[in-house]
Amino acid sequence: MERFHDPVLAAEIVAFLVKKPGIYVDGTLGGGGHSLAFLHALREAGYTGQSLLIGIDQDDAALEEAARTLRGFEAHSVLVKGNFQDIETIITGVCGNKGLAPKVAGILLDLGVSSFQIDTAERGFSYLREGPLDMRMDSDAPLNAGDIVNSYEEKELARLIYRYGEEPRSRSIAKAIVAWREKNGAVGGTKELADIIRGNAYGGEKVIKTLSRVFQALRIEVNGELDVLRRALCDGIDCLDDYGRMAVISYHSLEDRIVKTVFAEKARSDWGPKGVAMREPLAYGTVVPVTRKPLTASLQEIASNPRARSAKLRIIEKIPRRDHHE
Repeated sequence: MERFHDPVLAAEIVAFLVKKPGIYVDGTLGGGGHSLAFLHALREAGYTGQSLLIGIDQDDAALEEAARTLRGFEAHSVLVKGNFQDIETIITGVCGNKGLAPKVAGILLDLGVSSFQIDTAERGFSYLREGPLDMRMDSDAPLNAGDIVNSYEEKELARLIYRYGEEPRSRSIAKAIVAWREKNGAVGGTKELADIIRGNAYGGEKVIKTLSRVFQALRIEVNGELDVLRRALCDGIDCLDDYGRMAVISYHSLEDRIVKTVFAEKARSDWGPKGVAMREPLAYGTVVPVTRKPLTASLQEIASNPRARSAKLRIIEKIPRRDHHE
């Protein structure tokens, strides 16, 4: 099996998150690269005996690869098949089985699709490889990309391509897909879909951008990625111990916008209606930003790992209630 991908911004994440012994959660386990970095850092700091790494992924292939990557750390890690939208339930369940309090020192979410998934043609994530219209991160999930492409009405297709792909030619592409279906039957695979899109995209380099946007939109719809992200962020923050930290890597503006918004909402205190003088807020913010602006990869990392080019890393820290009164 090929490697899933080199973990993006691993050194920065470890430096910002591993501050004490405790429970660490990799909510997007992938091939286990980030988790391995966590475990190495915990061991070097002498924290391993007091720590546990919980790795979560909905992809069976990822879990198998991660188990190989983390060989030797079995006593200090638990790998769980699941979706990070259930992060609170998973943490509570694992900690209950281990007799541990479900208070977390660090959480990482590395959003998007892995290089391995893109490079595996039969998963159908890439327009560069002939494969079925699948795009499911969980192979047991009921909805795949073929269901969407071949059953959604034209307006539904246009809406999701515009909403999740931010593609300006969403209407003409949706119209072309439906016209193809009426003339030729079902769209058969990634190559056939890519050909339809190319015929309705602007020329030059914009063709690649359009293909990327449409495939991204389908992948997000199949996996409900944006719908579950907000829940995962909110529930994950609730699971953090005092001074625990959450790091999130996003790769496109839709993801980053949600992360930025949720972090800002959780940091903001509620001072009630405008014009009403209050000595204390109705509710205090529960986190503070560790990074005022998103961190990005160095030129050196991008040269060795092109996937890092579009990565944005945001980090927040949970603050105890007493800090509000200092």
